[in-house]
Amino acid sequence: MPELSDLRLGAAVVDSDGQKAGTLVSVIVDEKGFEPRALVVKDEVTLAGRLLSAEKLFTTDEVVIPITAVESATHDAVRLSMSGADIRRQPLYLSYRREPLTPEDAVVEEGELLTGGLGLPKAEEIANKPEGEIEIDSGENVMLGTTGRRLGTVRELLIDHGKLAGVVIKPDGFFRRDVVLPISFIERADDMALFAHLDESDIEHLKPFVDL
Repeated sequence: MPELSDLRLGAAVVDSDGQKAGTLVSVIVDEKGFEPRALVVKDEVTLAGRLLSAEKLFTTDEVVIPITAVESATHDAVRLSMSGADIRRQPLYLSYRREPLTPEDAVVEEGELLTGGLGLPKAEEIANKPEGEIEIDSGENVMLGTTGRRLGTVRELLIDHGKLAGVVIKPDGFFRRDVVLPISFIERADDMALFAHLDESDIEHLKPFVDL
């Protein structure tokens, strides 16, 4: 894995031919240790409607790219060693499997179909990541411990020698500008939020993020 320095969520993802292949949506990391494992990339060429296996499995246009496919990453772009065609062949990140219909639901759905009012069917969302791994998204909440207070939201991730070194936080009342929160302050995380353990003096000493 290259020695990355910056994974800006929302940055362009460029394939091995130098063409924009998509946009970096989120980074999948270990729930413990926060080691980056994969990128979630919104494909430039829509994959909506592509089937994985069963006919009742609906999909989106986000693919999972192994972190080992990253050649370099700067604030502006993430460059991959994969061609555009190979990127589009990668596994989809989210899919939606229809829930079994009860007899009552089937009657309602048939009636809506006949009247032209059929909406989206009930479906279970499935994320293509192993147990023990979480995703970090742009705009994800960074909470102050268990106080219920929000420090801000995630803007980008800082990487050092293949390890997640910190997150750049967009302020939410605590700061006037983006700051860097070292990973050592994050005591736990899930797919919904990062939970930081800081006291008032720690917050005052967080360094501003210089957007080069």
